[in-house]
Amino acid sequence: MFTLTEPAKAQLDSYFADKEKSPIRIFLSSGGCSGPRLSLALDDPKDSDDVFPVEGYSFLIEKELMAKAAPLTVNLSPMGFEIASSLELGGGGCGCSGSCSSGSCS
Repeated sequence: MFTLTEPAKAQLDSYFADKEKSPIRIFLSSGGCSGPRLSLALDDPKDSDDVFPVEGYSFLIEKELMAKAAPLTVNLSPMGFEIASSLELGGGGCGCSGSCSSGSCS
């Protein structure tokens, strides 16, 4: 199952208002100090993808990742897009020094 919330759709509509819509990939990024997370990027479909046409947009995700992550919900938060899933993603470690916002772990 795949859900796109109204706030996320409104943000996508605003972004694509003056350009052609491109497929949007959901992928697992390393996440840096905060640990791995699901992210969005514009991309072309591959044979190994599931494609979800939702509200006029095509969302792409590798079939193997979708099997582990379903259901997915793309939402908009004050920090940008966030993707909720059934994946249990670990948080970041204490390996960050001066590059993280606080620079320390407590």
